[in-house]
Amino acid sequence: MADVTTEAAVPVRGPGRRPVLECVELKRWYRTGSTRARSTVVKAVDGVSFALYAGEITALVGESGSGKSTVARVLAQLEGATDGRVVLDGQAVKRSVLRFRRYARRVQLIFQDPFSSLNPTHRVDYVLSRPLRIHGFAKSRKEVEQQSLELLEQVELTPARQFLHKFPHELSGGQRQRVAVARALGARPEVILADEPVSMLDVSIRLSVLNLLRRLVEERDVALLYITHDIASARYFAKTTLVMYAGRLAEGGDSEEVTQRPAHPYTQLLIKAAPDPGRVEEVSADAGEPPSLARPPVGCRFHPRCPHAMPVCKETPPRVDLEGNHWVDCWLYVDRPDEPRRAPAGTPG
Repeated sequence: MADVTTEAAVPVRGPGRRPVLECVELKRWYRTGSTRARSTVVKAVDGVSFALYAGEITALVGESGSGKSTVARVLAQLEGATDGRVVLDGQAVKRSVLRFRRYARRVQLIFQDPFSSLNPTHRVDYVLSRPLRIHGFAKSRKEVEQQSLELLEQVELTPARQFLHKFPHELSGGQRQRVAVARALGARPEVILADEPVSMLDVSIRLSVLNLLRRLVEERDVALLYITHDIASARYFAKTTLVMYAGRLAEGGDSEEVTQRPAHPYTQLLIKAAPDPGRVEEVSADAGEPPSLARPPVGCRFHPRCPHAMPVCKETPPRVDLEGNHWVDCWLYVDRPDEPRRAPAGTPG
């Protein structure tokens, strides 16, 4: 695992304030095959840019295989970027074996599966003691125990002492994920990357875990990246929603705008696919399949599945600013003299 340092400052982006963590034209490509001559390049993330702000939740939404988790792993510096930059507090991050611990203290990752992310041979007290000791927040056994109990109380595992000496297999899925959240909080991070944190939990307890994360963001003023395939939960949970498809961002902005007035045809497909007991019309089962990231379509990557595809869609679409804090990468919203603008019905014109 490589570590990170920071180098020369980059220009500040964002609405009047500096983001805590930012990725700029981030790319992560993988080479597959036994030899270079026979290898194939998989473009899992291909030019993604966005920023995370203190005290705010940003949702990254998309189908499985769209590159969401790869973005999180690169932002956590578990993997290096093929190209582009990761910027922490205005400083471009450079991977370094010697100083990864300093970066990891500030940026923590919560994994999707709480059972596999917790060592089954270690009790909860050991799991929570590691960030406290590694980052120097507690030295004596008494300090470690006291702060571990406080972490358990913060994630609503009470009475805390009852959970302190349990193994992961003695906990429910929701309790294990709360321990994982407590472990991340033990480093006192500025950024939390939550990779599908509730997708493996029972539906009945997902809301309580999301409410817990939102409360911690507000109380600790941390930035949270919420990765999910459920765009409906993004509207409820996040201030900003970014829609990712086949390694690229397709749409983004205020969550209410993106989910209630989706502009990109792919976002509209995600909205229609979300469970809605009040929906009358049926969703077409013939919506196509995501493309191979080893051979992605040229231009707009959604155009082979798009019902509004035009010849120009074989060229990369520009970013178009819509009303409010809302943007879309789609040719349907570009005025062109050779072809009239024809946005999908029911979307902003």
